[in-house]
Amino acid sequence: MFGDLFEEDYSSVSNNHYGKGKKLKTKTLEPSAPREFTNLSGIRNQGGTCYLNSLLQTLHFTPEFREALFSLGPEELGSLEDKDKPDAKVRIIPLQLQRLFAQLLLLDQEAASTADLTDSFGWTSNEEMRQHDVQELNRILFSALETSLVGTSGHDLINRLYHGTIVNQVVCKDCKNVSEKQEDFLDLTVAVKNVSSLEDALWNMYVEEEVFDYDNLYHCGTCDKLVKAAKSAKLRKLPPFLTVSLLRFNFDFVKCERYKETSCYTFPLRINLKPFCEQSELDDLEYMYDLFSVIIHKGGCYGGHYHVYIKDVDHLGNWQFQEDKSNPDVNLEDLQSEKEIDDPLMILKAILLQEESNQIPVDQLGQKLLKKKGVSWNKKYRKQYGPLRKFLQLHSQMFQLSSDERTVSLLKDRSLQAESDFQRSDQKTSTSESPGLNDRPSCPHWFDINDAKVQPIKEKDIEQQFQGKESAYMLFYRKSQLQRPPEARANPRYRVPCHLLNEMDAANIELQMKRAECDSTNNSFELHLHLGPHYHFFNGALHPVVSQTESMWDLTFDKRKTLGDLRQSIFQLLEFWEGDMVLSIAKFVPAGLHVYQTLDGDDLTLCETEIADGEDIFVWNGVEVGGIQIPTGSDCEPLLLNVLHLGTSSEGEESQQLVESPHVFPSNAELGTVFAALSVPEGVVLINSTTSLGEESWTALAKEDLKKTFREQGLRNGSTVLIQDSNDDSSFLTKQGKWITSTNEIDWLQVKNLCQLESEEEQVKISATLNTVVFDIRTKAIKELKLMKELAENSCLRPIDRKGKLLCPVPDSYTLKEAELKPGSLLGLCPGKAPTSSQLFLFFAVGSDVQPGTEMEIIVEETVSVRGCLKIMLEKSGLSGDTWHLRKMDWCFEAGEPLCEEDATLKELMICSGDTLLLIEGKLPPLGFLKVPIWWYQPRGPWRHWHHQDQMDCTFAQGAPGDRQAEVSLHYLGDIEISEDATLGELKSQALTLPNFSEFPVPSPAFLRAWTVEYKRPGRLLRVHQQQLKEYKLGKRTEICLEPLQKEEHLGPQDVLLRTQMRLPGKRAYALPVDLVWDTARGWTAGSLRQRVANFCSLPVEKIEIAKYFPEKFEWLPISSWNQQITKKKKKKKQDNLQGAPYYLKDGDTIGIKNLLLEDDDDFSTDGDDAGRGQQELLALGRKQSHEALRVQSSDNVSGAEMPARPRGPEASLSIRVGSFR
Repeated sequence: MFGDLFEEDYSSVSNNHYGKGKKLKTKTLEPSAPREFTNLSGIRNQGGTCYLNSLLQTLHFTPEFREALFSLGPEELGSLEDKDKPDAKVRIIPLQLQRLFAQLLLLDQEAASTADLTDSFGWTSNEEMRQHDVQELNRILFSALETSLVGTSGHDLINRLYHGTIVNQVVCKDCKNVSEKQEDFLDLTVAVKNVSSLEDALWNMYVEEEVFDYDNLYHCGTCDKLVKAAKSAKLRKLPPFLTVSLLRFNFDFVKCERYKETSCYTFPLRINLKPFCEQSELDDLEYMYDLFSVIIHKGGCYGGHYHVYIKDVDHLGNWQFQEDKSNPDVNLEDLQSEKEIDDPLMILKAILLQEESNQIPVDQLGQKLLKKKGVSWNKKYRKQYGPLRKFLQLHSQMFQLSSDERTVSLLKDRSLQAESDFQRSDQKTSTSESPGLNDRPSCPHWFDINDAKVQPIKEKDIEQQFQGKESAYMLFYRKSQLQRPPEARANPRYRVPCHLLNEMDAANIELQMKRAECDSTNNSFELHLHLGPHYHFFNGALHPVVSQTESMWDLTFDKRKTLGDLRQSIFQLLEFWEGDMVLSIAKFVPAGLHVYQTLDGDDLTLCETEIADGEDIFVWNGVEVGGIQIPTGSDCEPLLLNVLHLGTSSEGEESQQLVESPHVFPSNAELGTVFAALSVPEGVVLINSTTSLGEESWTALAKEDLKKTFREQGLRNGSTVLIQDSNDDSSFLTKQGKWITSTNEIDWLQVKNLCQLESEEEQVKISATLNTVVFDIRTKAIKELKLMKELAENSCLRPIDRKGKLLCPVPDSYTLKEAELKPGSLLGLCPGKAPTSSQLFLFFAVGSDVQPGTEMEIIVEETVSVRGCLKIMLEKSGLSGDTWHLRKMDWCFEAGEPLCEEDATLKELMICSGDTLLLIEGKLPPLGFLKVPIWWYQPRGPWRHWHHQDQMDCTFAQGAPGDRQAEVSLHYLGDIEISEDATLGELKSQALTLPNFSEFPVPSPAFLRAWTVEYKRPGRLLRVHQQQLKEYKLGKRTEICLEPLQKEEHLGPQDVLLRTQMRLPGKRAYALPVDLVWDTARGWTAGSLRQRVANFCSLPVEKIEIAKYFPEKFEWLPISSWNQQITKKKKKKKQDNLQGAPYYLKDGDTIGIKNLLLEDDDDFSTDGDDAGRGQQELLALGRKQSHEALRVQSSDNVSGAEMPARPRGPEASLSIRVGSFR
């Protein structure tokens, strides 16, 4: 129905989880997780199969369907092992359904897979990723099952369980003849729009009658004439399982888009279908149905998700809420007591039981309810249950209304049972104990099954699905008389075939073995043990005495065990160990191995101690290593620095040669300790840094900075410091070569030379970080490109998009992060300064037809007014005059609304840098005024024919194409400025003053008919002469066309103006059109229109045929009385009328009339229609060929082109492929 219109949320589909900097381990494929506390299995989503999962769970929790399918053995269905044999007839779909149901019942897994089932459907991976409509799937799946089961004992399975019968009857009011037609149904499709409940929808369909009278009569075959009649429908045969499809999705023909009905739509947990059935002499229990499944759709028309609420009839699951798991003695049936007390059925029974005669007027019943509950029926129950009288009618098994429906009483055979029920309920609420629980039926067990997730819910949670974007979409009811055998209760193995029981038992054993194996693999990790006696402390860190291999042991350990277990295991491994054993987390740093954190708490598991896989563990006594007490912790982490200082000669004197030597210092040591390490009494410490231009420089630290730690000064591993004698005035940095290593580049940008100056390189790569200032990148690019230094004062950087367009310049003061520039971006070095923070860089163009690359650029202050900005743009574009205005280009790259407030600043109008403004010719009207172009609508006919060569005109086809008289023209007369408060009559009067109007003999404005112009054609008819223009909501771009009339016209709000054309007998042509005014006060029905046309043409209504013309398709659509009928329900009419599909009748439409006395055929077309359709077919063929040529060309060039954005997929029909078994 709505093929590829839903998109799944794929957040839970992927199983890939990557941690930054983590070591990835190759893992075997994990078996599926066991069932959760509900003991029910979900179904995995294959990407877009939530609709399939919801329906399959509903069928699975229909025990009668499941067991009927299980009753078909391999001798009838065949075996899956033989499915690939060419001669074997294996009924794969029912076999796979059997296997899936067995897995859902018996296999200990969190979610089952439908991959084998969808393979049997013939679905591809694309089909599994595309979501369809569950109502459509229900019909197609049942059809596939019926085809698959042909020739087996289950051939009538679907028909027996789900098929019902509807009878449609038409009763003649004269002869009482009954004409009936019987229809088979698989599900009842009910309306949601303008209906508040399921009962109301069924009432409209199967209780209310459609009356044929007045201008909409019925032709009776017995009477052989048009007579009054009544049409009705009733349910003749009810199936054991009733499926109800709710029409939630509709189409808005005004907006031309789909939408979802989210209004409140209630449905009962138990429904009595007796009022809607043809035969009602049976016992009420024969018509009672209980709700057991609700398929819910969450989302809108173009995206959403399905899940299902299901009642566990056999109590297969554990209906226990997670918050109550700690107290298993709590009975969830107690949770229903409050709802039972608030049940209107119980309250009304209690009120009637207190009456001596068990009888009371309905009005008094409402008053007693108000007195008992403190709230009226309408306020508390009407929204959910409807009016009080209708509620009593629907529960006719309990209440009996008098013939005039004024009094109500309890049925005698129900009063005693009702009394005991009420007393038992009263006992329940008045005592804290619950001895009576065993006396009443058990509470229904409901679950929310959302793909793989299964959760228990309370029955009252179903009310949340009455309305909203997440609401009920399909309802499934079962006959209340269907009782389950006691042995099926809580027994998932009930009636499962032996071969499937054996298969599931074997699968469970295999699953347990795989889980045990996977559990052992997933819960063990590798530790690297570093033994303290094999290390010595040297140069600020730990180093192995012999080699790394001999000093480190690898140990695989279960992370669920405790730290004490780990310590005991290490003791057993290290037989030589004596004394205390301390375990500490260590890490390798450039200086060596450093100990960070000591592990405490032998009762904690390794997971709780946050030990990671592959962790380094240092095993020692916790005090010293090799007789040396070692520092531990992150504060004293050793740093390996490169220290530069003057070397000494062999005689012990300072040389002028710099020496670089590595030294290790604790992070929390003061910078001044570097002098002690070099045996230098004092000096100057210089730190290496890089300028914004990429040049290296040295920064001398003040004496007070020497008391800061290395970490506080920002030094890291690999940092370089320079030690210089404080008494040496001459710096030796300039005497040395470039011995300093450059810093690591973090990111880079590309800068292209667009300054129209020659350079050695056209494009350079500049290293930068997110905090680099744009000015530094620009100056460095000028230097790298070897351009003139003067450009530093008069140039800017502008991003270049994928299409090569230069974007707004980036201010020099911005960092790359503030400018939102990504690494690898392409920038253009352009002449001209960038705008400051108070300026705007704008694109502008002349006219609305803007070609890419033709825009001009301008920099203005954000405080400039619209008038000032317009003046600057006119000067730059070389234009003059005061008949121009500005419009902002919208997101469709078209001219948007004009900037009307000329004194407002650009900042106030939220104009931003990079916006495009359009210079449009024409002066804007003052505020509150409209500038309306006026056109002359040339009707066909010689008496008003005119043509003026100096005027712009537009000719189009209206009416029957192919006729010369069918062509009409719009001629431009001029513009008028008029207030929005003016009336339509004043607009016509002002239009008469236009110079070009002087050629037309129009007596007064009343002789003019006004239309809006849409797509160069008359559009909406403006009918009320005294109505203000602002009430029409015309907008600032509206154009008006005026049509001359032969006499004054005063159309009412219910009048519709149509162009009627009489078909010429014996010719494929029509006479000149004649205006027809049709009063629709009695409805937009086909019968009413036909009667009006017949009266207009002075012909009998049964001797005419009419059709509406669609000029864009060159087609005629006949309008018959049988297409549209009036349904009278409390004097109201249905919304279906000629305004809706398929006619969409409106003012100005062409209606063709055929006189059946002279011509009796079905053809309304003309020769011009045939030619027009042929031309359309040729154009469509040409477009198709050009699209194919473009597709071939794009496939050849796809490697060098950007991939287009992924469009919404086309609607695809749903199908299931089934073999032939007849």
